[in-house]
Amino acid sequence: MATLHFKGKSFVQNHHLTVKYHHLVPDKAASLTAKVSLHDNLIVHGDNLIALKALLPTYAGKVKCIYIDPPYNTGNEDWVYNDNVNSPMLQEWLGKVVDKEDLSRHDKWLCMMMPRLKLLWELLHEEGVIFISIDDREVHHLRMLMDEIFQEENFIAQLVWEKGRKNDAKLFSVGHEYMVVYSRSLATLRQLGTVWREPQPGAKEIWDEYCRLREIHGEDDKAIGNALQEWYEQLPKQHPSKALSRYKNVDKWGPWRDDNISWPGGGGPRYDVVHPKTKQPCAVPERGWGFSTPEAMQRKIQLGLVVFREDHTKPPIRKTHLRPIPEELEEDEEFLLNEDDDEDKDEAKVGMKVMPSVIYRQSQVAVKYLRKLMGAKVFNNPKDHEVLARIFRYCTSPSDIILDSFAGSGTTAHAVLALNKEDGGNRRFILVECEKYAKSITAERVKRVIQGLPESRDQNLKIGLGGTFSFFKLGEAIEMESILQGDNLPSYEDLARYVFYTATGEEFNPSQIDLERNYIGEGKQYEVYLLYKPNLEYLKTSALNLETVEKMGDYKGKIRMVFAPMKYLDIERLQEYRIEYCQLPFEIYKLRD
Repeated sequence: MATLHFKGKSFVQNHHLTVKYHHLVPDKAASLTAKVSLHDNLIVHGDNLIALKALLPTYAGKVKCIYIDPPYNTGNEDWVYNDNVNSPMLQEWLGKVVDKEDLSRHDKWLCMMMPRLKLLWELLHEEGVIFISIDDREVHHLRMLMDEIFQEENFIAQLVWEKGRKNDAKLFSVGHEYMVVYSRSLATLRQLGTVWREPQPGAKEIWDEYCRLREIHGEDDKAIGNALQEWYEQLPKQHPSKALSRYKNVDKWGPWRDDNISWPGGGGPRYDVVHPKTKQPCAVPERGWGFSTPEAMQRKIQLGLVVFREDHTKPPIRKTHLRPIPEELEEDEEFLLNEDDDEDKDEAKVGMKVMPSVIYRQSQVAVKYLRKLMGAKVFNNPKDHEVLARIFRYCTSPSDIILDSFAGSGTTAHAVLALNKEDGGNRRFILVECEKYAKSITAERVKRVIQGLPESRDQNLKIGLGGTFSFFKLGEAIEMESILQGDNLPSYEDLARYVFYTATGEEFNPSQIDLERNYIGEGKQYEVYLLYKPNLEYLKTSALNLETVEKMGDYKGKIRMVFAPMKYLDIERLQEYRIEYCQLPFEIYKLRD
């Protein structure tokens, strides 16, 4: 694999490990919820590198979809390199605007992106996927960086978002940008048989009309087909169902269209398929039959999914139904439309298609929408919430977590809320925004789409999409020096969250805390205990001893990891009680396996 080298890489490739954990401080006034919680929809205000590190104890390996829209590095964005990396060379970059005259701007951009992508990788679920918006200036650098961090074999696609022509261009109108798409583990997706599909516009309307006609005409498929064709003809020219009017035939499985029965790409199998009337083998398609064996072909014929022509001189045609028929179908009767069918399941199966790699959506649509929503132009180049909702609908389930660490105007939250309103899901969003407008624009937009704008003509926006969110600010770092000196001591729960994650790499659940036993939770390998109070006198005198061991209760088979300021047990006793001792404050940075 080709390797990307850039100025500063050696200093930033492990910088994410040195970033300190910080408190996430709730801001009740800026939230829209009865109870501020880290398990609510989240908006976090602060540097996204620090915020991502702070989210690890709660969300590592939990995020199903990440969408980010980082600076494109055009030279006109006024972004600043602010990562406090321990290097004199990088210290010189701090606080300076990156513009077109900056000859090191590509290096700075890569130095900014690398540690953030590494933390995003840690947050991503094993079945998760990341989408990154970018344009021509950095896409080639981004691809190589992603190949290094996410691995080349986990590349999925590079989508093109066509946003409209620029008539003032001197040479070419470059109106597109990209979405680079990687999975955490493409092998896992393949092993699980993951398939992504999206609804085909107009398909549901056709199915609804078919169901209505079925009630009128009963089992008369020909009458239903004739009526369906008449329905197509009277549709307005721009109606989305018009483009699917090839689904004009009807059988017991619903509307269908004729399709090619040959092997895609050529080189398919060749065997005899006997015509039912002439009893002669049908002509074999030039590319071979579309079904791998004679038995598979016979099964399709028996199910009525193959239509023979007048004689054997031409290959038969294959039926493709609006509502796909499962490959594992054993008895055709089980797929018939009847009164016991689950309508939601029917709709989920109707007219699904694979998403193309090119998305067409004018950029001005999002600009005008946000201006109406906020009452003025408050943000340059906002993303389109309908496009993001389409992406999230395509690759997430109704209970997934979606993260955006370059939140901007809050488009990702808007898309998640709109999608939940559409399908009744309970997806959650996590937004991180470092700029001052995190409250005035990001959070304010989310509030407006949740609560609604009575004066809006958009019905969903008028009544509101519903939902809640908790607003957090980045607090102080959890500094060991502070614990030694008794300054800015973290709360018991904050320190418990930190040490539990560093010990186990797993999500911390505060409801497991048992202060009487000093117990803070159980991971796959460890039971974890913390002897601590935010009190300097307690830290001077508290210790792991026989009394605290007795409070732990019976040994359950897992190593008991105990964090405490000191201990009064020797190595033999620690081994006897299956205890691994970690001294506060020095060993809470203990690396997990």
